[in-house]
Amino acid sequence: MSLLNYVAINLVETLLRGFPFPCKTGLMKIGNPGRNSPVLLTGNYHLTVERVKRALRETDAYLLVANSRGINVWCSATGGHFTNHDVISVLKTSGIEELVDHRKVILPQLAATGIESRVVQKKTGWKVIWGPVYAKDVPAFVEDKFTKTPEMREVRFPLVQRVEMAAMWAFPFSIIAALITVPFWREAFLPLTVLIWILPVAIFVSLPLYSQWLSPKKRGTSFSKYTIVFDFGRVPLILWGFFMLGLVVYSIMAGVFGWGFISRWGFLSLVIILLISIDLMGSTPIYKSGLHEDRLLKVVLDEGKCKGAGFCEQVCPRNCYEVDKNRHKATMPQAERCVQCGACIVQCPFDALYFESPKGEIIPPETIRKFKLNLMGKRQVSPHVNVGK
Repeated sequence: MSLLNYVAINLVETLLRGFPFPCKTGLMKIGNPGRNSPVLLTGNYHLTVERVKRALRETDAYLLVANSRGINVWCSATGGHFTNHDVISVLKTSGIEELVDHRKVILPQLAATGIESRVVQKKTGWKVIWGPVYAKDVPAFVEDKFTKTPEMREVRFPLVQRVEMAAMWAFPFSIIAALITVPFWREAFLPLTVLIWILPVAIFVSLPLYSQWLSPKKRGTSFSKYTIVFDFGRVPLILWGFFMLGLVVYSIMAGVFGWGFISRWGFLSLVIILLISIDLMGSTPIYKSGLHEDRLLKVVLDEGKCKGAGFCEQVCPRNCYEVDKNRHKATMPQAERCVQCGACIVQCPFDALYFESPKGEIIPPETIRKFKLNLMGKRQVSPHVNVGK
């Protein structure tokens, strides 16, 4: 694929990132793989597949694309749309077993919230190796004999990703605004569209400046059976205040100052900021969604059961764990960074980890493995999950 086509795919599918974007499942050959070449597996979210292929363009490898319902790996695995069955199916039906002499498959680390490595190995004989969080690190991971550094394990939210997330918010809002303003308020179309793009970009680009004020543990305002975190006393209000200051300065310099102008665009900007702030934390990979009740849980480590196998350290996207190889014990020196994804609980072969609620209620590993999170943070049995295994 040419660089121009790759850039075009990234642009279009970033704007439509909030929607499933499936591609064909099955086996792909990258370069000229042989019988000892690495086998990698990912979901069939098209943008992810293209980025993995791009990252591997100088590597000889086999790439298996499993059915994740066109959703990115982390969301699909956590939500029960990317399951053990999907991994087992592509391993058994793709013909990969006839092409390689080994039985090792590299899965994306972020799939560990839903894919159980023990089940996959039991059903297929393939050993699961958890690869890096980001596709760009896969070549170095393979070259270093599947050694993963702490940096490769950690999710981050750099500037490029923050701009992508801003675009994901702005694009559908601008389409809705166009449908409303073009027929009924044509002169507002251009300035409203500019506003819709400026505000999300400003909010996400400046996130490092106010991230210390975001609190996933805050109890939000309840609407119906859902809880929404409107942290109106801090982040949205501060952001809106800065925008209003800029709006006043602009209106004076442009000679259009008037209370009607200020109130009209001030109200519209407030609506946009509040819509984005409904789940601002959930729009980042470094905080738990404010819509999810799991954000109030904590991971508890039962030292008596822990054998120091190290799966928790390998799959934790926030590097919360350290494993003492001499004592064969794990510890959580950075437990405060936990995003309650549950990957460590799902993968621990000794069930030494579990969730505990603020009331002291224990949520055991079998519950986390069986019940998946829907978009509103409610755990339910997914129709794609083979409960009986």
